[in-house]
Amino acid sequence: MAEIGVPKYYALMEQIKKDILAGEIRPGEKIPSENVLSKKYSISRHTVRKALGILEQEGYVEAFHGKGTFCSKKMLHTRKTGNIAVVTTYISDYIFPHLIQGMDKVLSREGYTIILKNTGNSRQKEAKCLEELLNKEIDGLIIEPSKSQLACRHRNLYQNLEQYGIPYIFIQGMYGEMPDKPHILMDDVQGGYLAASYLTGLGHRKIWGFFKADDIQGMERHKGYVQALREAGIFYDPDNVVWFHTEDRKVKPAMMAKRMVEEQGIPDAVVCYNDQIAVQIMDVLESMGYNIPQDVSVTGYDNSLYAQRGCGLTTIAHPQEKLGEMAAELILEKLDHIPEAESKVERVIRPELIIRGSCRKK
Repeated sequence: MAEIGVPKYYALMEQIKKDILAGEIRPGEKIPSENVLSKKYSISRHTVRKALGILEQEGYVEAFHGKGTFCSKKMLHTRKTGNIAVVTTYISDYIFPHLIQGMDKVLSREGYTIILKNTGNSRQKEAKCLEELLNKEIDGLIIEPSKSQLACRHRNLYQNLEQYGIPYIFIQGMYGEMPDKPHILMDDVQGGYLAASYLTGLGHRKIWGFFKADDIQGMERHKGYVQALREAGIFYDPDNVVWFHTEDRKVKPAMMAKRMVEEQGIPDAVVCYNDQIAVQIMDVLESMGYNIPQDVSVTGYDNSLYAQRGCGLTTIAHPQEKLGEMAAELILEKLDHIPEAESKVERVIRPELIIRGSCRKK
């Protein structure tokens, strides 16, 4: 181990560092005790302690009182692994397949493999996913935040990513406390505006809105809805708006639509948070004897397969594959340390209204 003229503590430090970088000592693995190292290299415990102290300062090892010294988990991320983690809120046939297809097209071309996780739009599960990924060998992370309208309670995990040198980007939403972090979003205010203004242009005045309260997309689409009503000179009535959450999204919209029709009569039109909600609303209206679009016009959002059933649903296009490609290109820029000012990736996707048969003039 020792070389002529090289201090013993320095020689030991370099040997342990070499073993760590070579993978002979794995992240999280316990370093031999001071006594063991002292006997193995015929040096004093003081010398061993000095070598370990420098390694700890440099981030190679971590010392825990009463437990010993361990190879730092940061070392998981010192070498290029070829893995990019992707965390989404849901894995379904709604948006997910095209999103991943776009990412894979770009990342596989550059030799990367996707590690996929989903949170079910649960902040608790998101935190668990991040904890797991911090203990895996990944180069970067693309994440769709869970319940992005609510405060993030695990910012420390994102700070750990930064400390470990793992770049991450947000897609389809972002936390209000982290506005400066890299992200790619759809202009959901404009999307909500396009849907509602199309309905006002058809002569509709009593326009209900169904929006999701716990993600930023729902709040932004509601803003666009309000803007379109105001421009058309229509009074905004909060009683005409239904807010729902992730946990009640499969029940509350339809239940509230039925109750509102019974109490107020049918509206002229309905703006829905997404295509899934639009289908729920159309189903409940039709079950009550009303026809779409003869009695009520309905719009959705996302241009999913739901929007193509029957006479078709007027909706906002969501270029899922393009979003996936943009996200992959942005994380590659971050891995190459390209400055923000030199980025070639657009950060906002412009919405487009797709007109089908679910709306008609009043």
